Amino acid sequence: MSDAAGSAGDAIALTLVTMTTGDRYEVDGSAESIEAAIVGASRGSIMQFAWLTEAGTGRSIAINPLHVVALAAGPSPAATG
Repeated sequence: MSDAAGSAGDAIALTLVTMTTGDRYEVDGSAESIEAAIVGASRGSIMQFAWLTEAGTGRSIAINPLHVVALAAGPSPAATG
Protein backbone atom coordinates (compact mmCIF):
# COMPACT_ATOMS: atom_id res chain seq x y z
CA MET A 1 0.00 0.00 0.00
CA SER A 2 1.54 3.27 -0.98
CA ASP A 3 0.54 6.86 -1.64
CA ALA A 4 3.54 7.34 -3.89
CA ALA A 5 3.09 10.38 -6.06
CA GLY A 6 3.20 10.15 -9.81
CA SER A 7 6.19 12.37 -10.50
CA ALA A 8 9.66 12.52 -9.02
CA GLY A 9 9.08 16.08 -7.76
CA ASP A 10 6.16 15.11 -5.53
CA ALA A 11 6.74 14.08 -1.91
CA ILE A 12 5.65 10.69 -0.60
CA ALA A 13 3.57 10.69 2.57
CA LEU A 14 5.07 8.72 5.46
CA THR A 15 3.38 7.23 8.50
CA LEU A 16 4.95 5.90 11.70
CA VAL A 17 3.30 2.69 12.96
CA THR A 18 3.91 1.73 16.61
CA MET A 19 3.33 -1.87 17.71
CA THR A 20 2.50 -3.32 21.15
CA THR A 21 6.10 -4.55 21.35
CA GLY A 22 7.37 -0.99 21.03
CA ASP A 23 8.73 -1.64 17.53
CA ARG A 24 8.14 1.25 15.14
CA TYR A 25 7.90 1.12 11.38
CA GLU A 26 8.04 4.04 8.97
CA VAL A 27 5.86 3.15 6.00
CA ASP A 28 4.90 4.78 2.72
CA GLY A 29 1.40 6.26 2.71
CA SER A 30 -0.72 8.83 4.47
CA ALA A 31 -1.94 8.10 7.99
CA GLU A 32 -5.47 7.82 6.60
CA SER A 33 -4.53 5.24 3.95
CA ILE A 34 -2.46 3.20 6.43
CA GLU A 35 -5.33 3.29 8.93
CA ALA A 36 -7.69 2.05 6.21
CA ALA A 37 -5.36 -0.85 5.38
CA ILE A 38 -5.06 -1.83 9.05
CA VAL A 39 -8.81 -1.57 9.69
CA GLY A 40 -9.53 -3.55 6.51
CA ALA A 41 -7.18 -6.32 7.63
CA SER A 42 -8.75 -6.42 11.09
CA ARG A 43 -12.17 -6.91 9.51
CA GLY A 44 -10.89 -9.66 7.20
CA SER A 45 -10.34 -13.31 7.93
CA ILE A 46 -8.63 -14.52 11.09
CA MET A 47 -4.93 -13.61 11.09
CA GLN A 48 -5.17 -11.42 8.02
CA PHE A 49 -2.22 -9.03 7.88
CA ALA A 50 -2.05 -5.47 6.63
CA TRP A 51 0.64 -5.41 3.92
CA LEU A 52 2.56 -2.14 3.91
CA THR A 53 5.68 -0.79 2.21
CA GLU A 54 8.56 0.17 4.47
CA ALA A 55 9.84 3.66 3.72
CA GLY A 56 13.40 3.89 2.51
CA THR A 57 13.83 0.18 1.77
CA GLY A 58 10.72 -0.48 -0.32
CA ARG A 59 10.36 -3.90 1.26
CA SER A 60 6.89 -5.28 1.95
CA ILE A 61 6.06 -5.86 5.59
CA ALA A 62 3.05 -7.62 7.12
CA ILE A 63 1.52 -5.99 10.19
CA ASN A 64 -0.83 -7.81 12.55
CA PRO A 65 -3.64 -5.25 12.98
CA LEU A 66 -4.34 -6.43 16.54
CA HIS A 67 -0.86 -5.32 17.61
CA VAL A 68 -0.97 -1.73 16.34
CA VAL A 69 -1.20 0.84 19.13
CA ALA A 70 -0.50 4.13 17.35
CA LEU A 71 -0.19 5.86 14.00
CA ALA A 72 1.48 9.20 13.42
CA ALA A 73 2.09 11.19 10.28
CA GLY A 74 5.81 11.06 9.57
CA PRO A 75 8.00 13.89 8.42
CA SER A 76 7.88 14.74 4.75
CA PRO A 77 11.01 13.53 2.92
CA ALA A 78 11.14 16.95 1.23
CA ALA A 79 11.25 18.63 4.65
CA THR A 80 14.05 16.40 5.94
CA GLY A 81 16.29 16.67 2.97
